[in-house]
Amino acid sequence: MNKKQLTRREFIINNSLAGLGAALTIGFVPSVLAGGLIPNTEIDLRNADEPIIDIHQHTDYSGRTNAMLIPHQRSMGVTKTILLPAGRPLSYGSTYYGYSNGLQAMATGNEICYQFAQTHSNEFIFGANEVPDMPGAIQEIEKYLKLGAPVIGELKFGLDCDSPAMQNIYELAQSYHVPVLMHWQYNMYNRGFERFHSMLKKYPKVNFIGHAQTWWAGIDKNHTDQNVLYPKGNVSRGGLTDQLLSSYSNLYADFSAGSGLGSLVRDEDHARGFLERHQDKLLFGSDCSDSLGTGKTCLGANIISAIRKLSPSKVIERKILFENAQKLFKLT
Repeated sequence: MNKKQLTRREFIINNSLAGLGAALTIGFVPSVLAGGLIPNTEIDLRNADEPIIDIHQHTDYSGRTNAMLIPHQRSMGVTKTILLPAGRPLSYGSTYYGYSNGLQAMATGNEICYQFAQTHSNEFIFGANEVPDMPGAIQEIEKYLKLGAPVIGELKFGLDCDSPAMQNIYELAQSYHVPVLMHWQYNMYNRGFERFHSMLKKYPKVNFIGHAQTWWAGIDKNHTDQNVLYPKGNVSRGGLTDQLLSSYSNLYADFSAGSGLGSLVRDEDHARGFLERHQDKLLFGSDCSDSLGTGKTCLGANIISAIRKLSPSKVIERKILFENAQKLFKLT
């Protein structure tokens, strides 16, 4: 019988079986219903002895459904994911009057992250966040810290990094012994990167995690034009980011997003040395909004690949993909 003669039912069954065969070759045991895979019933058999913690994902990210988030993470081989909520949507100066609501990516807030993580507790953990200069922000974040959130962030707001509102966040983090994850973007989010060392000194018991464009551009001591957010080409060792990681024991780095990936692939020789130097302070995050979890368009999958390729040893690779995050966030 040729394809034109197949009934619709036969066509669906054949495609389902083909999909099942492909899934089995990469280690999935899916349920088949009406020709599709049911994400919540997939069992990921890959990397059973090499778990991966993704410290940076979002719910409803750029319109991706949360149902698609589950297979996305599994396709990357991630075994535990931390969901970083947005602050509530507000027309404040710190949100650029609504422009950066939802972390400028349609991401949703505390309660959605919490409920999703509760429903999928084997694979997902919720963080805590709020617009820092909003009345009641500390109480809102504290509510979710009391529920078990192991991190505050992603802090992506139009405030100086040493402003009173941000320091209130650091003091709360210090009280609850949780790290804060900060999005550094010149003249936009967490302004004043050149002054951040003063906060690292003032709050030595707070573990800070750096992320995003200005953070990763700062690995290069010759990077002088801060308006260039995604620099390319060879890296000269000793930029501000490199200096801070070397000088402060309470500072960590999140490899997520295009900026993190770019820092690895723009100069592979530098990357190998950077991974060696800071092996105990580097963390894998994906921060990608695609729906596949694989291929050229998935930042997370490409970051994992780059870490595996460039890590000077298997020991260092495992630290970055799993062990450092397990220790920092006190995960079992």
